[in-house]
Amino acid sequence: MGLKKRVDAVIDAALGSRIVGCVVLIEEAGKRVYARSAGYADREAGIPVTENTIFRLASVTKPIVALTTLRMIDKGLLSPDDKVADYLPYFTPKAPDGSTPDILIRHLLTHTSGITYDRPPNVSSGSDPRDLIPLQENLRRFASFPLSFKPGEKWAYGMNIDVLGGVLEMVGDGARLGEVIALHTTGPLSMRDTRFNVTDRTRISTPYADGTPEPIRMAEPQGVPNDDGGMDHYSPQRIFHPTAPQSGGSGMAGTAGDLMKLFEALRTDFLTPETQQMAYTAQTELPLDPPGRNFSFIGAVVTDAARSGWPKDGLLEWGGVWGNHWFIDPATQTNVVVYTNTMREGCNGPFRDQMRDAVFG
Repeated sequence: MGLKKRVDAVIDAALGSRIVGCVVLIEEAGKRVYARSAGYADREAGIPVTENTIFRLASVTKPIVALTTLRMIDKGLLSPDDKVADYLPYFTPKAPDGSTPDILIRHLLTHTSGITYDRPPNVSSGSDPRDLIPLQENLRRFASFPLSFKPGEKWAYGMNIDVLGGVLEMVGDGARLGEVIALHTTGPLSMRDTRFNVTDRTRISTPYADGTPEPIRMAEPQGVPNDDGGMDHYSPQRIFHPTAPQSGGSGMAGTAGDLMKLFEALRTDFLTPETQQMAYTAQTELPLDPPGRNFSFIGAVVTDAARSGWPKDGLLEWGGVWGNHWFIDPATQTNVVVYTNTMREGCNGPFRDQMRDAVFG
């Protein structure tokens, strides 16, 4: 069975019962080999998904901010070994032993800083219904919260790229994060629909959450069960508020085609060859859970396929909880972008693994 039939079968099996709508793009060495828009942007209104549909990105925001950072590193504007406090003097959270360790830019890029998603109740992660305040104020509040461990001791997913966004604002002479990203990344690459605030409500997809017998239309706000047995709360309306913190870890929206432009630029000349390798290869030996993967500067890298359960070494991947995921295989120059409007199935449910196996298995 060819690539198209395999990917079509995965989409067809998920539509309706697990996924409401999606856009799937695959390119090999710069050539588009698969493109499909399927399902509904708004199921109740009968509005179909198109390749022009805008999706909330959640953590797919992270590689956009990380690659903007690498671009700025290539321009000599900052270094991976710079101290965060040199740019954000107020951001000096304490370690569990009471010390105030140096957090480096590379710690933020690799999620090894000690920052997690544990945070005070008045701090926003970028997708929740918490305070609509400027990014720097959000980070000032977060700075009082202790680290979970000393930088470099462990890997733990968290608000690292939110803090990195605050650094980029300072390097950008106080410009808002979206303006910095537009200057260095989305502007030059004509990623016209990828931004922190959506004004054209006719093009953005309605968000849905996992449900039985079909996904449920999300309310404002919407509670969604998490892996720890608790409940996370999300705000579909947040993307429409221009005053919301421009969260580098979760706050953008955009089209699948925009992200493909970025990955195709990364494949060619967006970065120097040395910095491109930092994006493509593991930059820490600290393992993710489950093991067999480590983190580059933009996502998880399969370093031991047998241990990880992933098809091959060298694959990069990550996702966003609103319902998106992506894969990169540098060896075959294959880029895969999958945007859905269904939380959490489109991010880390069986749909992700089935799509991965259809392309790379």
